[in-house]
Amino acid sequence: MTWTSAFGRGCGVILQGIVNGLALTRISPNVLTFMGLIINTGAAILFGFANAHNNVRMFVFAGLVIIGAGIFDMVDGRVARLTDQVTVFGAFFDSVIDRYSDVVLFFGLLVYYARGHRLFYVWLVAFVMVTSLMVSYTRARAEALIGSCKVGFMERPERIVLIILGALCNRWGVMAPALWVLALVSTITVIHRIRYTYQQTRHLAPVRETVPLVLEQPQSIPSAAVASAKDLQPVPNA
Repeated sequence: MTWTSAFGRGCGVILQGIVNGLALTRISPNVLTFMGLIINTGAAILFGFANAHNNVRMFVFAGLVIIGAGIFDMVDGRVARLTDQVTVFGAFFDSVIDRYSDVVLFFGLLVYYARGHRLFYVWLVAFVMVTSLMVSYTRARAEALIGSCKVGFMERPERIVLIILGALCNRWGVMAPALWVLALVSTITVIHRIRYTYQQTRHLAPVRETVPLVLEQPQSIPSAAVASAKDLQPVPNA
Protein backbone atom coordinates (compact mmCIF):
# COMPACT_ATOMS: atom_id res chain seq x y z
CA MET A 1 0.00 0.00 0.00
CA THR A 2 1.40 3.37 -1.04
CA TRP A 3 1.14 6.46 1.10
CA THR A 4 -1.30 8.02 -1.40
CA SER A 5 -3.69 5.08 -1.17
CA ALA A 6 -3.40 5.09 2.62
CA PHE A 7 -4.17 8.81 2.66
CA GLY A 8 -7.15 8.24 0.38
CA ARG A 9 -8.49 5.47 2.58
CA GLY A 10 -8.05 7.62 5.67
CA CYS A 11 -9.95 10.51 4.09
CA GLY A 12 -12.65 8.08 3.01
CA VAL A 13 -13.06 6.81 6.57
CA ILE A 14 -13.34 10.37 7.90
CA LEU A 15 -15.82 11.32 5.18
CA GLN A 16 -17.94 8.24 5.84
CA GLY A 17 -17.98 9.09 9.54
CA ILE A 18 -19.30 12.56 8.72
CA VAL A 19 -21.95 11.03 6.44
CA ASN A 20 -23.03 8.56 9.14
CA GLY A 21 -23.31 11.33 11.73
CA LEU A 22 -25.37 13.54 9.41
CA ALA A 23 -27.59 10.60 8.50
CA LEU A 24 -28.48 10.09 12.17
CA THR A 25 -29.85 13.65 12.31
CA ARG A 26 -32.19 12.91 9.36
CA ILE A 27 -31.23 16.25 7.89
CA SER A 28 -32.47 16.92 4.39
CA PRO A 29 -29.75 16.59 1.71
CA ASN A 30 -31.14 19.76 0.11
CA VAL A 31 -30.32 21.63 3.32
CA LEU A 32 -26.72 20.37 3.11
CA THR A 33 -26.53 21.51 -0.51
CA PHE A 34 -27.77 24.99 0.41
CA MET A 35 -25.33 25.19 3.33
CA GLY A 36 -22.52 24.66 0.84
CA LEU A 37 -23.72 27.74 -1.06
CA ILE A 38 -23.81 29.79 2.15
CA ILE A 39 -20.24 28.78 3.01
CA ASN A 40 -19.02 29.57 -0.52
CA THR A 41 -20.66 32.98 -0.16
CA GLY A 42 -18.49 33.51 2.91
CA ALA A 43 -15.42 32.68 0.83
CA ALA A 44 -16.55 35.16 -1.84
CA ILE A 45 -16.87 37.87 0.83
CA LEU A 46 -13.31 37.16 1.94
CA PHE A 47 -12.14 37.52 -1.66
CA GLY A 48 -14.05 40.77 -2.03
CA PHE A 49 -12.63 42.34 1.13
CA ALA A 50 -9.03 41.47 0.27
CA ASN A 51 -6.70 44.31 -0.70
CA ALA A 52 -3.04 44.91 -1.46
CA HIS A 53 -2.09 44.68 2.23
CA ASN A 54 -4.04 41.63 3.40
CA ASN A 55 -4.70 39.65 0.21
CA VAL A 56 -2.36 36.79 1.17
CA ARG A 57 -4.12 36.18 4.48
CA MET A 58 -7.64 36.73 3.13
CA PHE A 59 -7.06 34.43 0.17
CA VAL A 60 -5.77 31.66 2.45
CA PHE A 61 -8.86 32.02 4.64
CA ALA A 62 -11.07 31.93 1.54
CA GLY A 63 -9.34 28.79 0.27
CA LEU A 64 -9.89 27.02 3.59
CA VAL A 65 -13.55 28.07 3.59
CA ILE A 66 -13.98 26.67 0.06
CA ILE A 67 -12.52 23.37 1.27
CA GLY A 68 -15.13 23.36 4.04
CA ALA A 69 -17.88 24.02 1.50
CA GLY A 70 -16.54 21.17 -0.61
CA ILE A 71 -17.24 18.75 2.24
CA PHE A 72 -20.95 19.58 1.96
CA ASP A 73 -20.75 19.03 -1.80
CA MET A 74 -19.29 15.57 -1.20
CA VAL A 75 -21.66 14.43 1.54
CA ASP A 76 -25.09 15.62 0.38
CA GLY A 77 -25.49 12.87 -2.21
CA ARG A 78 -24.16 10.20 0.12
CA VAL A 79 -26.48 11.27 2.90
CA ALA A 80 -29.40 11.17 0.45
CA ARG A 81 -28.56 7.59 -0.54
CA LEU A 82 -27.92 6.44 3.03
CA THR A 83 -31.19 7.89 4.33
CA ASP A 84 -33.22 6.91 1.24
CA GLN A 85 -33.96 10.53 0.36
CA VAL A 86 -32.82 10.40 -3.27
CA THR A 87 -35.23 12.38 -5.44
CA VAL A 88 -35.25 13.79 -8.96
CA PHE A 89 -35.75 17.28 -7.55
CA GLY A 90 -32.73 16.79 -5.27
CA ALA A 91 -30.49 16.20 -8.29
CA PHE A 92 -31.95 19.27 -10.00
CA PHE A 93 -31.56 21.41 -6.88
CA ASP A 94 -27.95 20.28 -6.40
CA SER A 95 -27.08 21.25 -9.98
CA VAL A 96 -28.70 24.69 -9.65
CA ILE A 97 -26.98 25.46 -6.33
CA ASP A 98 -23.61 24.36 -7.78
CA ARG A 99 -24.00 26.98 -10.51
CA TYR A 100 -24.74 29.65 -7.91
CA SER A 101 -21.69 28.55 -5.89
CA ASP A 102 -19.46 28.90 -8.94
CA VAL A 103 -20.80 32.35 -9.78
CA VAL A 104 -20.53 33.69 -6.23
CA LEU A 105 -16.85 32.70 -5.96
CA PHE A 106 -15.97 34.37 -9.25
CA PHE A 107 -18.01 37.40 -8.25
CA GLY A 108 -15.90 37.72 -5.12
CA LEU A 109 -12.72 37.64 -7.22
CA LEU A 110 -14.24 40.16 -9.61
CA VAL A 111 -14.86 42.57 -6.72
CA TYR A 112 -11.28 42.05 -5.49
CA TYR A 113 -9.74 42.96 -8.85
CA ALA A 114 -12.18 45.83 -9.38
CA ARG A 115 -11.27 47.36 -6.00
CA GLY A 116 -7.60 47.04 -6.97
CA HIS A 117 -8.26 48.81 -10.31
CA ARG A 118 -6.98 45.82 -12.26
CA LEU A 119 -9.43 46.10 -15.13
CA PHE A 120 -7.87 43.39 -17.28
CA TYR A 121 -8.38 40.77 -14.58
CA VAL A 122 -11.94 42.00 -14.03
CA TRP A 123 -12.62 41.08 -17.65
CA LEU A 124 -10.72 37.82 -17.26
CA VAL A 125 -12.76 36.75 -14.22
CA ALA A 126 -15.97 37.71 -16.01
CA PHE A 127 -14.92 35.59 -18.99
CA VAL A 128 -14.10 32.65 -16.73
CA MET A 129 -17.49 33.02 -15.06
CA VAL A 130 -19.26 32.82 -18.43
CA THR A 131 -17.24 29.87 -19.71
CA SER A 132 -17.76 27.97 -16.46
CA LEU A 133 -21.51 28.32 -16.85
CA MET A 134 -21.27 27.31 -20.50
CA VAL A 135 -19.37 24.15 -19.59
CA SER A 136 -22.32 23.07 -17.48
CA TYR A 137 -24.96 24.33 -19.91
CA THR A 138 -23.52 22.58 -22.96
CA ARG A 139 -23.50 19.26 -21.14
CA ALA A 140 -27.05 19.70 -19.82
CA ARG A 141 -28.40 20.76 -23.23
CA ALA A 142 -26.53 18.02 -25.08
CA GLU A 143 -27.71 15.31 -22.70
CA ALA A 144 -31.29 16.40 -23.33
CA LEU A 145 -30.67 15.42 -26.97
CA ILE A 146 -28.18 12.54 -26.99
CA GLY A 147 -28.33 11.11 -23.46
CA SER A 148 -24.70 11.58 -22.40
CA CYS A 149 -22.04 14.26 -22.97
CA LYS A 150 -19.26 13.77 -20.44
CA VAL A 151 -16.43 14.78 -22.74
CA GLY A 152 -14.03 17.54 -21.79
CA PHE A 153 -11.80 18.07 -18.80
CA MET A 154 -12.79 21.23 -16.95
CA GLU A 155 -15.65 19.96 -14.78
CA ARG A 156 -16.66 21.60 -11.51
CA PRO A 157 -14.22 19.62 -9.28
CA GLU A 158 -11.30 20.72 -11.43
CA ARG A 159 -12.47 24.34 -11.30
CA ILE A 160 -12.78 24.24 -7.51
CA VAL A 161 -9.33 22.67 -7.13
CA LEU A 162 -7.75 25.41 -9.25
CA ILE A 163 -9.50 28.15 -7.26
CA ILE A 164 -8.36 26.58 -3.99
CA LEU A 165 -4.76 26.29 -5.22
CA GLY A 166 -4.84 29.89 -6.43
CA ALA A 167 -6.20 31.09 -3.09
CA LEU A 168 -3.83 29.12 -0.87
CA CYS A 169 -0.77 29.95 -2.98
CA ASN A 170 -1.58 33.54 -3.86
CA ARG A 171 1.52 34.58 -1.92
CA TRP A 172 3.39 33.53 -5.07
CA GLY A 173 0.81 34.97 -7.46
CA VAL A 174 -0.79 31.64 -8.37
CA MET A 175 -4.36 32.94 -8.68
CA ALA A 176 -3.66 34.81 -11.93
CA PRO A 177 -2.24 31.73 -13.75
CA ALA A 178 -5.10 29.66 -12.34
CA LEU A 179 -7.59 32.05 -13.95
CA TRP A 180 -5.76 31.79 -17.27
CA VAL A 181 -5.91 27.99 -17.11
CA LEU A 182 -9.60 28.14 -16.24
CA ALA A 183 -10.33 30.48 -19.15
CA LEU A 184 -8.38 28.41 -21.69
CA VAL A 185 -9.38 24.89 -20.68
CA SER A 186 -13.02 25.81 -20.05
CA THR A 187 -13.24 27.27 -23.55
CA ILE A 188 -11.66 24.14 -25.01
CA THR A 189 -14.16 22.00 -23.06
CA VAL A 190 -17.11 23.99 -24.43
CA ILE A 191 -15.80 23.66 -28.01
CA HIS A 192 -15.18 19.94 -27.47
CA ARG A 193 -18.74 19.39 -26.28
CA ILE A 194 -20.20 21.38 -29.18
CA ARG A 195 -18.17 19.31 -31.64
CA TYR A 196 -19.09 16.03 -29.91
CA THR A 197 -22.79 16.90 -29.92
CA TYR A 198 -22.59 17.83 -33.61
CA GLN A 199 -21.03 14.47 -34.43
CA GLN A 200 -23.68 12.61 -32.45
CA THR A 201 -26.64 14.50 -33.93
CA ARG A 202 -25.75 15.10 -37.59
CA HIS A 203 -27.17 11.71 -38.64
CA LEU A 204 -30.37 12.11 -36.63
CA ALA A 205 -33.65 13.16 -38.15
CA PRO A 206 -34.47 16.85 -37.73
CA VAL A 207 -36.68 17.77 -34.84
CA ARG A 208 -40.10 18.65 -36.18
CA GLU A 209 -41.79 21.77 -35.01
CA THR A 210 -44.57 21.08 -32.56
CA VAL A 211 -47.92 22.15 -33.96
CA PRO A 212 -50.25 23.53 -31.30
CA LEU A 213 -53.37 21.48 -30.77
CA VAL A 214 -56.53 23.42 -31.61
CA LEU A 215 -59.80 22.04 -30.36
CA GLU A 216 -62.69 22.63 -32.74
CA GLN A 217 -65.86 24.03 -31.33
CA PRO A 218 -68.83 21.64 -31.62
CA GLN A 219 -71.14 22.66 -34.41
CA SER A 220 -74.62 23.72 -33.45
CA ILE A 221 -77.39 21.33 -34.50
CA PRO A 222 -80.12 22.93 -36.60
CA SER A 223 -83.46 23.25 -34.85
CA ALA A 224 -85.21 21.37 -37.67
CA ALA A 225 -82.96 18.34 -37.13
CA VAL A 226 -83.67 18.43 -33.42
CA ALA A 227 -87.41 18.50 -34.13
CA SER A 228 -87.20 15.54 -36.52
CA ALA A 229 -85.18 13.57 -33.97
CA LYS A 230 -87.90 14.13 -31.40
CA ASP A 231 -90.51 12.80 -33.85
CA LEU A 232 -88.56 9.56 -34.23
CA GLN A 233 -88.49 8.81 -30.48
CA PRO A 234 -90.93 6.12 -29.32
CA VAL A 235 -94.03 7.29 -27.48
CA PRO A 236 -94.19 5.88 -23.94
CA ASN A 237 -97.18 3.70 -23.01
CA ALA A 238 -100.00 5.52 -21.31
